[in-house]
Amino acid sequence: MPHDHDSDHTPDELGLGLNRRLRRYVQPKNLGVVTRRRFLHGTGVLMALPFFDSLPSFAAAPAAAPGPATPAMPPSPYPQRFAAIFMGCGINPDHWWAKGQGDAMELSKTLQPLAPLKKKLNVIDGLFNRPAVGVGIHPGQTGNILSGMPLMKGAVLHGGISLDQVLANRIGQETVQPSLVLGCEQPMSGYHETNFSMAYSSHISWQSPDSLVPMEVYPSLAFDSLFENRGSKRMQSVIDRVKDDASSLSRKLSSEDNQKLGEYLASVREVEQRVDRMRADQNRAAENARGASQPLITMARPDNGLPEDIREHMRLMCDIVALAFQTDKSRLASLVLCRDFSGLYYPFLGVRAAHHGASHDDLSDGYEAISRYYVTQLAYLATRLDAMPEGDGTVLDHTCLLYLSSMFSGSRHDNTKLPILTLGGLGGTLATGRTLDYGVKSDDERKLCSLYLSIMDRMGVQLPRFGDADTRLAGI
Repeated sequence: MPHDHDSDHTPDELGLGLNRRLRRYVQPKNLGVVTRRRFLHGTGVLMALPFFDSLPSFAAAPAAAPGPATPAMPPSPYPQRFAAIFMGCGINPDHWWAKGQGDAMELSKTLQPLAPLKKKLNVIDGLFNRPAVGVGIHPGQTGNILSGMPLMKGAVLHGGISLDQVLANRIGQETVQPSLVLGCEQPMSGYHETNFSMAYSSHISWQSPDSLVPMEVYPSLAFDSLFENRGSKRMQSVIDRVKDDASSLSRKLSSEDNQKLGEYLASVREVEQRVDRMRADQNRAAENARGASQPLITMARPDNGLPEDIREHMRLMCDIVALAFQTDKSRLASLVLCRDFSGLYYPFLGVRAAHHGASHDDLSDGYEAISRYYVTQLAYLATRLDAMPEGDGTVLDHTCLLYLSSMFSGSRHDNTKLPILTLGGLGGTLATGRTLDYGVKSDDERKLCSLYLSIMDRMGVQLPRFGDADTRLAGI
């Protein structure tokens, strides 16, 4: 991350891309996109603003770049974003289905939380991750969910670079933080009885075949990474640090855009206040761990500083992803809501068993409630993004949220097909409001990595092969 403050530059100069901080991540092919935005500048902070109709654009939209595989789909003039949302141990198979298209789409009980968003939803059935089939349960089914590469057993971790990190390497330099890698549960250590490392059960994001990306589970640290909150800066509100620029900009805006600016700053501040409360809990936990000479990672929540109520934890992590996309701090994210072998409990659902144990009774009403709860988290994040205007659409319209699990049935550890959802249209390049069934296709026509190649195409990253696939997913 850059450290120079460049306090001599005005907000207008920042919008024109003259600030050295911008030069770090603005690439020529996207200059027309980035310079259409305004930025708020403060001590150690550079924060992109929503698009305001009452301000002139600094540059015309860029010309169509050579790229995605479908020429009829021109690149969006707004930033494209991608996030992978993961739930371990599968879903309730009896209640995971959809029928019809668009307004007529009918959703199962588990998918009902997405009903208000069904025009922007794709329910994809029948895809599978071939390298994860038949290699042993749990860690061997999870660690390559975003890479499609075989995993090595034993002490040496080896698999493949994950989809989110391929995108981060190609387009992550366009933002201050190339990607967010977040989780809501501490990672596991040790080995499974199949001799796969339990690290594979905890991590879905890999920066190389031999190196995982550390997963941030503390909301305060995730927030701080976005806004360069180091040292004494943690004691000062991000909004206070940009208030002078915000006040200056406000005088140039229409009343409608001023309302949009106020709502935007209020949303940042609301997340910041919730993060501050959790930061205090984390600091106390770290002090207690030092006093007990015990590693924080080995302690259970809330003693480890994580929220005791996982609903609060997951909502805040979703809010941080939404905030990163809205402020253009990052355009790529992965979020492990619960890892494989999850030990999370759900007293608010009336379910006594922990997540992993409950998944072994995956046809039960209790596990259906758990599955629906996780879909509700996806719906929450998508709704947040859909409430953020951007151009003639919303941030969700320029995003792809990919929701998936490492298996379909937890009781049978069956991953011959996977539960997969997408939300958002990537700036009109990805058709939505569809149910797509690949279960009747041949194995070569239903590869999960073919979907990944199709998503990367639409984001301007074209590869001849990814994971086990060298063809795009037909019909997507």
